[in-house]
Amino acid sequence: MSRRYHTLDVFTQQRLTGNPLAVVHDAEGLDTAGMLAIAREFNLSETVFVLPETTEGHRADIRIFTPGGELPFAGHPTVGTAIVLASMDGLAAGTEAHFVLGEKAGPVPCRVSRDAAGSYQASFDAPRLPAPIGPTPDPAQLAGILGLESRDLGFASHVPSRFGAPVSFCYVPVKTRAAVDGIRVDTRWFGETFNAIGEAHPAIFAYCPETVDPGARFYARMFAPGLGVAEDPATGSAAAAFAGVLGMFERLGDGRHDFAIEQGFAIGRPSRIELGIGIAQGQVSMVTIGGGAVVISEGRLFI
Repeated sequence: MSRRYHTLDVFTQQRLTGNPLAVVHDAEGLDTAGMLAIAREFNLSETVFVLPETTEGHRADIRIFTPGGELPFAGHPTVGTAIVLASMDGLAAGTEAHFVLGEKAGPVPCRVSRDAAGSYQASFDAPRLPAPIGPTPDPAQLAGILGLESRDLGFASHVPSRFGAPVSFCYVPVKTRAAVDGIRVDTRWFGETFNAIGEAHPAIFAYCPETVDPGARFYARMFAPGLGVAEDPATGSAAAAFAGVLGMFERLGDGRHDFAIEQGFAIGRPSRIELGIGIAQGQVSMVTIGGGAVVISEGRLFI
């Protein structure tokens, strides 16, 4: 049997940048072990498997795998899958499509637009609002994991924290972009430190307020060695939970706030994630994630 697939670069409009993604269509008949094996074959941060809708009104149901296991939700797979499906549906230039993708975390409303030049942009509503989780490792431990000094951590009111939406991350504020670029992860201490606080699949999102593009707000790197992702070029699920960090440490008034996050620059895969946060009565009430994607390849798997 053959199955169609596409690969895309996501959170970018320029090929060979952003976060690579594989989308496998016609995934009926594949079990979890088979999907994981294919994800390991592609060996990208994530691989998506597209299945027929199981709930009326869904464009499709999708399952998302890293080389290390399945995720209930992830951002760049959602953006990339929404764009490739809209493209396959024949979305005309200058128009917009709205549909729902079914993910393990719940239904995810998506919007895809195509401009007059043919470039695609997608955004989606996060399936869950960010929530704090704890405890957070000691800052000195986090600095050691990242190969930094304790004095490198923190800026303004930001201190290390942990949030999930629903995928959980440890957020580590770093003073300068040079320090973020200088991170060297100690994978052994990484696992030991988070195992001690009961986090089975730890991931660190290190961020600072110094950006490459003056129009961006934050510059970041994300590490999840336990999931088989040494470093992710762009992490939409981390951006979704990052809304909770900003709600805690930034003075955001009621209304909508938009932030551009740069990621992937340190590994030669520059990416830009658009984060929208709605605040109502001082609390995060809505989170959207957006970005572009471009198709790199298409073909068939004989599996």
